[in-house]
Amino acid sequence: MPRTRSLAWSELKIGVLTMAAIIVAAATIFSVMGSRGFFWQRYTLKTRFPNIQGLKTGSPVRVAGVEVGSVTDTVFSGDQVDVLFELSKDVRSRVTTKSTAVLGQVSLLGLSAVDITASSSGTPIPEGGYVPTGKTAASLADVTTEAQEGIGELTSLIKDMRAGKGSAGKFVTDDQLYKEVNQFLAAASDVTETIRSGKGTIGKFVNDPKIANSLQGSLTNLEEMTRRINSGKGSLGKLVNDEAFAASMTGATQNLKTLTDRLNAGEGTAGKLMTDPALFNQFKSLAERLDLLTKRLNDGEGSLGLFLKDRQLYENMNSAVNDVRSLIVEIKKDPKRYLNVRISIF
Repeated sequence: MPRTRSLAWSELKIGVLTMAAIIVAAATIFSVMGSRGFFWQRYTLKTRFPNIQGLKTGSPVRVAGVEVGSVTDTVFSGDQVDVLFELSKDVRSRVTTKSTAVLGQVSLLGLSAVDITASSSGTPIPEGGYVPTGKTAASLADVTTEAQEGIGELTSLIKDMRAGKGSAGKFVTDDQLYKEVNQFLAAASDVTETIRSGKGTIGKFVNDPKIANSLQGSLTNLEEMTRRINSGKGSLGKLVNDEAFAASMTGATQNLKTLTDRLNAGEGTAGKLMTDPALFNQFKSLAERLDLLTKRLNDGEGSLGLFLKDRQLYENMNSAVNDVRSLIVEIKKDPKRYLNVRISIF
């Protein structure tokens, strides 16, 4: 009987140890898997990168910074790489067509992760679907490369400056330029000192209290004049504030608008001149005739044309006029000689 009790207690201890081992193993598995859950609590998605930058199987996948999955595989797809990963089904509603996947950094050692933005406004991506790829931030290697390039360019710039190339190089190495800069600074210092001492026009303007008082008086007068204008005093004030003048200006503008409308409508002589094609054609015909008449006169056609163009006729006319003038002078000297009137009575 005591033997049977001993055997039962041994079996009980083995069963207790086995249960304890199972519980420890389950806790270990759950702690390792973390929030990813068991296989029936996960679903698979994909994304595609031109360069995965050291991403490998088991790398974490984060949604809004929270680790909710891991990378299961990486395969080539042409020149790019497809990344397969599993996510907890709890975040399915947050991983949608509006989400984007980028490569993130786990640490400064270059370990990569997949970072997905959360967006509940889109449609949840189905099992095996692709998460759209976003712009990946620069990695530590990229920053290092850019820093090396910058250091190289800075080194080249320093070499060029030492060799006297460019404006900065000449400024550093050219003694004459250095002397000219010093002379310019000395001249600027002299000008500043002259102004401070009140010499010259600018110096007097800066240091003379009379000029400041005069300027203050001018500003006061300007303020007073502005106040008078605003209060309607004086001719300019009435011009600005008089409602009758404003009404008169409005009436003049209205009359001008009415006149313009009548002209555009063809009313009156000026309106017909602007809009009547028959009257326009008459004026055009008259202008053409005047042009033809002027051309014929210039060509010497007709009596008037000959008079304008014939030099001999012009000289004969001048000679005749001179003879008439001479005759008139002779008649005035001795009228009896030329004006002998006889009256006969029958």
